[in-house]
Amino acid sequence: MSRRAGSAGSTSTLAFVESPVQLLNVLEWAHAQAPGATLTLVVLSPTDPMTRGQLRRMAELARDEGHTVRWEEARGGPAAPFQTIGGLTGMLRRADRIVLGDPFSRYVQLLLTITKARDLVVVDDGTATMEFVAQLARGERLVRWHRKGGRPGPRDLIFAPVSSKARRRLTPSSKRKVAIFSSMPMDEIPPGVTVHTNDFSWTRFRFGPPRITKGADMVGTSLVETGVVDGDRYLEAVRTLAKTHGATRYFAHRRESTDKLHRLAAETGLEIVRPDLPLELIARRGPIGRTILSFPSTVVHTLPLALTGTEVRVAVCDIDPGWLTENASPRAQGFLSGVTGTARDVTRLSAVTAA
Repeated sequence: MSRRAGSAGSTSTLAFVESPVQLLNVLEWAHAQAPGATLTLVVLSPTDPMTRGQLRRMAELARDEGHTVRWEEARGGPAAPFQTIGGLTGMLRRADRIVLGDPFSRYVQLLLTITKARDLVVVDDGTATMEFVAQLARGERLVRWHRKGGRPGPRDLIFAPVSSKARRRLTPSSKRKVAIFSSMPMDEIPPGVTVHTNDFSWTRFRFGPPRITKGADMVGTSLVETGVVDGDRYLEAVRTLAKTHGATRYFAHRRESTDKLHRLAAETGLEIVRPDLPLELIARRGPIGRTILSFPSTVVHTLPLALTGTEVRVAVCDIDPGWLTENASPRAQGFLSGVTGTARDVTRLSAVTAA
């Protein structure tokens, strides 16, 4: 299936993505907000093999939709950023609309200082979107929620002027419209920002409905890799959840380490699955368990939308404060509780304790 350029195609739209989920949400935005438009999708490729593989698959789906995909080895060596930015400068200055998935990305912030586009759209990058909206509303500097509080480091100070300019570009004005396309709940909406709801209509249109199995599946998280949750506590929680709910498969997050996954397989008996697409598409394509178990993460908000009309139940397990590492951000527990507490159409499970 391909798109034909329609009336919306007269607007030059440039999208920047760095993860499979961002690319998925650009496709959702195009389907819902710009039907008939053809985009130029720029993939600022990371180095992680799992992420690159999923991005390659998502790029194929984008081309099937009639969009142009430009793959940039943006992190392929010391000279790569200069080559990438130099090659994109002309497109950035000509674009009428910029769509981006990660406003916290220093790469994206640098690109925002170049563009003259009067129309900016931020699509979901998972739970980080909630924090971005809150920080923009409060006029705070853009900092990822899991980073430890305290004074900015040397790199932050060097990059501060660029970050500050990017934040101003993301603030609506008489010269610039800013929209957010999201499936995440938002308590604070910045003045002048337009919010559109992402209900995963493209995903449901393209895939499924899935075949549903009798058992339960688990969704992995990278909270250990980001230094938020202790690895031993996480393994014990996974083992207890799997035993309690009869889970047999564990869908690994693309950032989970190989060593951790090997240990999980050995000590829990779970089949480790490395998805080749974002989980919303994997679940919609099926087969998928009748129950999906997750810790606080983006999928507790997105999977119920992607699986609307099916009998699949999404259950979320709270993070016990005792699982947090000493290096976890002071904001971590409150943020994770908020992710769980604001999720709709899910079953809440208490934090598990050692069996």
